[in-house]
Amino acid sequence: MSRINTNVSSILAQRILGQNNKDLVRSLERLSTGLSINRGADNPAGLIASENLRSEKVSIDAAISNAERADQVINIAEGGLQEINVMLLELQHLVTGTANDAGQSRAEREANQLQVDSILQTIDRIANTTSFQGAKLLNGTFDFNINNQHTNVDEFTVNAAKLEFGQTRTVQISVTNSAQHGGFYLSLGAATVNLSAAANRLVLEVAGTIGSREFTFASGTSLADAATQINTFKATTGVSATASSNNTGLVLKSTEFGSRNFVSVKVVSDGGVNDATSGAGATAGIYNLSSTDENTANTTINTTFVGATNAARDIGQDVQAIINAINATSDGKVAKVNTDFIDLSIELDNTGAQTLATFNAFTIEGGGAKFMLGPQVDISNQVSIGVENVASRHLGALTIGFLDDLGSGNARNLVDGNLEEAQKIVDRSINQISTLRGRLGAFQKNVIGSTIRALGVAFENTSAAESVIRDTDFAAETAELTRSQILVNAATQTLGIANANPQSVLSLLG
Repeated sequence: MSRINTNVSSILAQRILGQNNKDLVRSLERLSTGLSINRGADNPAGLIASENLRSEKVSIDAAISNAERADQVINIAEGGLQEINVMLLELQHLVTGTANDAGQSRAEREANQLQVDSILQTIDRIANTTSFQGAKLLNGTFDFNINNQHTNVDEFTVNAAKLEFGQTRTVQISVTNSAQHGGFYLSLGAATVNLSAAANRLVLEVAGTIGSREFTFASGTSLADAATQINTFKATTGVSATASSNNTGLVLKSTEFGSRNFVSVKVVSDGGVNDATSGAGATAGIYNLSSTDENTANTTINTTFVGATNAARDIGQDVQAIINAINATSDGKVAKVNTDFIDLSIELDNTGAQTLATFNAFTIEGGGAKFMLGPQVDISNQVSIGVENVASRHLGALTIGFLDDLGSGNARNLVDGNLEEAQKIVDRSINQISTLRGRLGAFQKNVIGSTIRALGVAFENTSAAESVIRDTDFAAETAELTRSQILVNAATQTLGIANANPQSVLSLLG
């Protein structure tokens, strides 16, 4: 090299030293921050992917917090319901104890009534004061808003319904097969029990879901009187009786609808009643009820009286229905559906349960306790649950009465009220609270608990994916730092040599 104006070796060494210095600074930055991507220029595609993953992590973390908050809300509601359940059990004890009428004075019954009044007040207070951050949990605040209830709907419960903002949902029910009682048509061919001899007796053993009873009828007993005698014990047998519309037979039916109810008839002694072989209602015999009119017989005889020494048995039928295009499960007159978007039960009245028709049962117009348990704010990540009002005026049923009917001066009070009906109301109230507690418990365990665990795994995996892209690999980066340090030192020494090379020209000047 004999040129001194342009030191090409020095320029080359400077360029390489600059590059090595940049690599050294980059390694120092990555090791200092712990991040392999500190700016977009480090890895544009990686930056976009990692920021998306960071966004997902933030959303998942918020969803976990939402789920934990929902868990606390359910815990508070459960605490209130547990105390109400204790009160109801005490109420059951008081009702049953007070029913021992001959063994208690009026003063004792009045003292028990004071306790009942106190219990009802406590239940109402718990329902009105159980809250989370000011939101009442048990007074119907988180129940669903329902309108346009059809006249064929007796009662309904909406446990859950997903609704988008401002959305309403009409619940449509199609009854595809009617609910039926279990029962028989006992054709006697006349308005009275006609036996072959006045001394003979017609002895029937009638059984139902609740129990059985043996009935004995003399010749000449009217069908109306026979029905009255059977009905005297319907609370202990579960079987009711009426004289047929043509007054030539008895219609025996289970007191309730559905496959859990039955009627069994055994002829202990036929008393010489004329047996039939054909023709429904024409002569004596036991016929199945008509599927179109349960007060009449169908055309096929089930058995003769002589042949009924082994009990004839008929089981009721549950209503079959489709609710919002979903096959419903049923029990008697109650149809239920349970899906991710809707969970409800509908109890139809007798007309609705026995008429094959499609109608709008009611409209859900919002309400319910809504929780967002997913990272995305949309209906698929929303869960909802209805928490009905558990005040005493709402516990019970329209058909049997409500819990506040047990208060002083009301029809089911403990001093002079109907205690049999009172116990039915208490039983129904205990069932309602237990069912609600079970539903909330299932929601807490299977929805909230599972969601928290699933979100925790998702957060872990998302963090791992984001770490692979963005975090510094210290093993590789320390090796790169060492390499950069060596190269910087070497380039520095090389630059010194390159800068010294032009001085060799002086030797040419002598």
